[in-house]
This record gives sequence, structure tokens and C-alpha cells, in this order.
Amino acid sequence: MNKFDYRVPYADTDNMGVVYYANYLIYFERGRTELLRQIGYTYKEMEEKGLYFPIRNVECNYHSPAHYDDMITIETTLSEIRSASVVFHYVIKCQDKLLVTGMTKHPLVDYSFKPTRLPQDLKDMLEQHLEVIEK
Repeated sequence: MNKFDYRVPYADTDNMGVVYYANYLIYFERGRTELLRQIGYTYKEMEEKGLYFPIRNVECNYHSPAHYDDMITIETTLSEIRSASVVFHYVIKCQDKLLVTGMTKHPLVDYSFKPTRLPQDLKDMLEQHLEVIEK
């Protein structure tokens, strides 16, 4: 799991100072990027190898709005590893108030967008991370 705080900038809000629904999907992306960085495998390294994690499915359950200048917590959990895909779950809160929950499913594709298996080093790092979470 990766968890970090993020202060909502005005650019993430509508004219009423409320976070755009679509920006929660951007927060999912931030969380996923930070989790991969935490395990030691960045998107930059993946791209250099011609590998990408596009989103195949997304679920975003809105519970309550965030507002300009709120300090929110983005929690990302790797929940499933398959031979050619991964699943992440997200919880976004402002203090103790639940804002959003959701999940994304990602196939791994190569530079020509053909599905491909996870490289062994990435799979090992993800599995090791998952084992730590399950303990």
C-alpha cells in the first residue's frame, strides 16, 4: 500500500471550489505512480522498455466532495497480479471523511499495444509488495 497527502489546488476544482469528478481519476493515477515508485519500478523505466499499463476498467464511487485547499489522503493498494495485468484499489479521504473509493484494472501492453506478460523483475517486485501487504 502507498499512502500520501495532497493539497487540492484550485485547478482541480470547478467554479464553486469543488473537485471535478474526473480529477479523482487523476488522483488514482498519482497514487498508482507513487506505488510503483515505492516498489522501485517507475513508469519511466517501463516506457524505456516499451511497456505500458493502460486502463482497461475503472470504478469510481463518489461519496463526498473535496474542496479547494483541502488536504486529502490518497491510499493505493495493489490487490491483484495476473500474468499480464494488475488491479489497484483506491481510497481517498479528507481527514476522516471518505471522499472516493475505486479500482482500476490494467493490462500490460508493448509499444504496439499488444498484450504482453509482466517482465519477471516487475512481477517479482509486485508479488513481493503484495506479500508484505498480506502479512
